Amino acid sequence: MSVPEQQRTTGTGRLYGVGLGPGDPALMTVRAVQIIGEADVVAYHSARHGRSIARSIAAQYIRADHIEEALVYPVTTETTDHPGGYRGALDDFYTEAAARLAAHLDAGRTVAVLAEGDPLFYGSYQHMHKRLADRYDTEVIPGVTSVSAAAARLGTPLVEAEEVLTILPGTLPEEELTARLAATDSAVVMKLGRTFPAVRRAFEASGRLPEARYVERATMAGERTGDLADTDADSVPYFAVAVLPSRIDAPRPSPAAGPDSGEVVVVGTGPAGPLWLTPETRGALAAADDLVGYTTYLDRVPVRPGQQRHGSDNKVESERAEFALDLARRGRRVAVVSGGDPGVFAMATAVLEVASQDAYTDISVRVLPGVTAANAAAARAGAPLGHDYATISLSDRLKPWEVIAERLRAAATADLVMALYNPGSRSRTWQVGKARDLLLEHRSPDTPVVLGRDVGGPAESVRTVRLADLDPGEVDMRTILIVGSSQTRWVRRGDGRQIVWTPRRYPED
Repeated sequence: MSVPEQQRTTGTGRLYGVGLGPGDPALMTVRAVQIIGEADVVAYHSARHGRSIARSIAAQYIRADHIEEALVYPVTTETTDHPGGYRGALDDFYTEAAARLAAHLDAGRTVAVLAEGDPLFYGSYQHMHKRLADRYDTEVIPGVTSVSAAAARLGTPLVEAEEVLTILPGTLPEEELTARLAATDSAVVMKLGRTFPAVRRAFEASGRLPEARYVERATMAGERTGDLADTDADSVPYFAVAVLPSRIDAPRPSPAAGPDSGEVVVVGTGPAGPLWLTPETRGALAAADDLVGYTTYLDRVPVRPGQQRHGSDNKVESERAEFALDLARRGRRVAVVSGGDPGVFAMATAVLEVASQDAYTDISVRVLPGVTAANAAAARAGAPLGHDYATISLSDRLKPWEVIAERLRAAATADLVMALYNPGSRSRTWQVGKARDLLLEHRSPDTPVVLGRDVGGPAESVRTVRLADLDPGEVDMRTILIVGSSQTRWVRRGDGRQIVWTPRRYPED
């Protein structure tokens, strides 16, 4: 970054952040060597022991007439009695270190701050940059990162095609690491050392440990690589990374491996696209050999090389479940894709029903939750499901209308909010009118009814009408209805938006 001419201090020196690469001096760029040679001052960070890895990488290019500024951290991982705690001690150190460099710059000297890897990639230089680059002419010299070095040393692609690479610090909370590892394609976890036990547990909990590799001191003396699962925690230094390489063309269990290696995971994609997927579901979809589901739901899942997709009509749930279980029996990892939550009027029941047959009892079956249509529509409207509610399907394809009507009366009599699924379709056009008339026997005509259509999708429409004004002609198979209780409120806010909510407290009388 260059400071505009009018903002620079006249006669000042130039600041450089110099990336040195992952450790091997041969991987320093020509530009990095050039800048060190032209600099008046060479600065570098180190712990209190005084040994600087950055200086050791660039040692052959540091001259006797260079002014050296060793920026020694007051703390690293130990505790401190600083009144601002660990963060306060570091902030004061960065401020003092920046002032030392500023004194050289004000004297017209060129300052090169050395940084392992890349200066702006988890590097110490960035703290100097943020404090000085707005005052002095500054240039950052990029360097080869430890991520690139680790992938090169493993000799395996890191990411390919449309895969996503996630870079994670091992200092994240273990549950956060687990979620992010489950959701991504490829990953590199940095800053190991004392964090390694928690990092390893996160890999195991996310189901990614068998894929994970370990790289220590890439390109440096003492380099070591291997499988993360086989790495001794007591031997892991800070300068080590855990790597999830590309899944494309990576070894997968052979179909001949037998049923012990196969499984069926029933996943919910939520009401619409990728924004509604949970990290666990993303991971299961990425890890699957086969995707099975209603074609409309399969289209929500990105295409991945090597995966087989088996789409079918929405009315063959049992056949679809049996097909998925047969694939798993041959050793395949199968994801059965459902909309919303797979356990709410969706595929989980169909799969578990077939899986309970003697032929499939040895097949592993898991169900992963998803955002339901009711939850999605309720969130868009406000909080109509804030108190007790009932979920009822108006479809009479799997149960007679008399049962539906009886349940509507029971829920209405109990003054429950109702989420009504499958209210109408091309072949079912009368149920909404029947349900409305039945509910009006127990509810005020002014009861708010939320109509949520294609929530999260491109044709999303969420609006609220009076129960008496509910028009069956405005309801189709992509619509869910939320009918309020006697306590549900419906107001228009100052911004013109209508919101609906049901109080959590119910009147005692």
